[in-house]
Amino acid sequence: MKDKVVKDPLAKLPEILTRNIEKNLCVCNEVPKKIVIKAIAQGAETTEEVKEITFATGGNGCCTRQVQRLIDLIHK
Repeated sequence: MKDKVVKDPLAKLPEILTRNIEKNLCVCNEVPKKIVIKAIAQGAETTEEVKEITFATGGNGCCTRQVQRLIDLIHK
């Protein structure tokens, strides 16, 4: 994981992606969206790094595209 910390990740996201931030993004492993965003803001730049930190995408992978979109938006 690179040292690419983002101070205000929510400011980089469209309003629709900041809704329901307390709800699970990864339903398989019950990982809330805010935890995924925090991991990305603290430097996770791949879905594999997010998975190592949060366990999101570690079930059947149905949230992988959503996690990748958050990575792309926060680290652009």
